[in-house]
Amino acid sequence: MTNGQAESHRVTTLTVDIDERMRTVLAAVAPGTPLRDGLERIVRGRTGGLVIMGFDPLVASLCTGGFVLDVEFSSTRLRELAKMDGAIVIDTAAAGNPVGRIVRAAVQLVPDPAVETVESGTRHRTAERVAKQTGYPVISVSQSMSLIALYVGGRRRVLEGSTEILTRANQALATLERYSNRLQEVTSTLAGLEIEDLATVRDVATVIQRAEMVRRISSEVEEYLIELGTDGRLLSLQLDELISGLAAEREAVVRDYVGVVGSREETVDVLARLIDLNPGQLVDLAHVAAAMGFTDVAEPLDVSVSPRGYRMLHRVPRLTEVLTDRIVAHFGSLQKMLAAGVDDFGAVEGIGPVRARAIREGLSRLAETSILERYV
Repeated sequence: MTNGQAESHRVTTLTVDIDERMRTVLAAVAPGTPLRDGLERIVRGRTGGLVIMGFDPLVASLCTGGFVLDVEFSSTRLRELAKMDGAIVIDTAAAGNPVGRIVRAAVQLVPDPAVETVESGTRHRTAERVAKQTGYPVISVSQSMSLIALYVGGRRRVLEGSTEILTRANQALATLERYSNRLQEVTSTLAGLEIEDLATVRDVATVIQRAEMVRRISSEVEEYLIELGTDGRLLSLQLDELISGLAAEREAVVRDYVGVVGSREETVDVLARLIDLNPGQLVDLAHVAAAMGFTDVAEPLDVSVSPRGYRMLHRVPRLTEVLTDRIVAHFGSLQKMLAAGVDDFGAVEGIGPVRARAIREGLSRLAETSILERYV
């Protein structure tokens, strides 16, 4: 891995880490939670507020004045303490309450002024700096605008009501459904081409491109659902139905064509490179093919490729990953599997006569279905 690739991977890792932290905090402030109830009480009271979700010696060193407390969190206490126009510190690691315990109130926060901030208001500037300096999430409630802003690392997120989030979540779900249908179409096309041994890098890259698009849209919908809390139960069921099996299918396609042996390590590297692609690169099949490692020829998209058979075996019922790996290692390609008989499958370690017949019949049915879908 070059220095540039290592740096890109480091930035991606940090971004994913912040995304996960943001999702965790969004779940804690989702509608129906005690913390969200307390924040909405502050909004209705028009007093404004600043809440730090974490406590350690560094946070303590930033606090001046105020009161030292050690009381169980409640939404009403949060509202009353916000009236004193100072920051409130919640020890989220404390036991006894899902949110934590209130350990400081009415404190003035003095973060390092050297920490960069793009905010203009005093409360928001403090919130962003404290979030960056301590690593803990900070919530700022605007007194004049009645907005709740969440700061996690270098990211800022404005919390909205369920109605607005539901509208965007439904729009994203509709988009996801269209992309999922298109993914099924190109996947079926690829399956037919694989059976006839006519697949090219272009066909594979198209499937991978669509799968990555679906993954990104579903990730956005998941964030909406986390932010909705209990209000997003029905949408969560729809999302689960739309993306069921997507991750395993995407991994199987990559393993079919990537690297020398299609190992899991190679697959993880390729999936990471696909995540690194920006939206402009993702719509370009040449960039997708390059992320998969097809860079050895001038026109890689037109190069013929043959699958190892991971994806097709993945569709055979009750076939474990261990046996799948053994079958691929034994035959080496999908075409050899399709030409093999029951006895050939029986020669693979761990596969008896009954299972060998089931695998042979399963592959035959999948091949017939793929050909019919391609020409009907």
